[in-house]
Amino acid sequence: MWIFTKSGFVSAVRKKEHPDVLTVRARDRQSLEDLSAIADSKIAKSPDADYPYRTFVSPEVFASWLADAVVDLDYHNFKSTVSKSRGYEFTHALHDVWAAMLKVEDEDARQGVGEHIDLS
Repeated sequence: MWIFTKSGFVSAVRKKEHPDVLTVRARDRQSLEDLSAIADSKIAKSPDADYPYRTFVSPEVFASWLADAVVDLDYHNFKSTVSKSRGYEFTHALHDVWAAMLKVEDEDARQGVGEHIDLS
């Protein structure tokens, strides 16, 4: 699972050899610091791995961390908000991800008339 939050980008997986914990990996240490603090877990460094930083947390702690990120969501534009917390280079990478995912937009997305959903 790939997750982008205001604090960074993480990849979470469940390894067969450790089924009771999630391995949460990142390209940079800062992306794991909030989760590591909440989980009271260390951040390990694996320079030869695909993701050089990782921490190990229970699924419940990870779910709580993710739920807190959702509850604390207070912005109308993710990339603009992250530019303030993570800076230009991180935001530039987010633009690259946005552009890559634009390539998988389905054919029907831009056809027809828009629909309004009343939230009141």
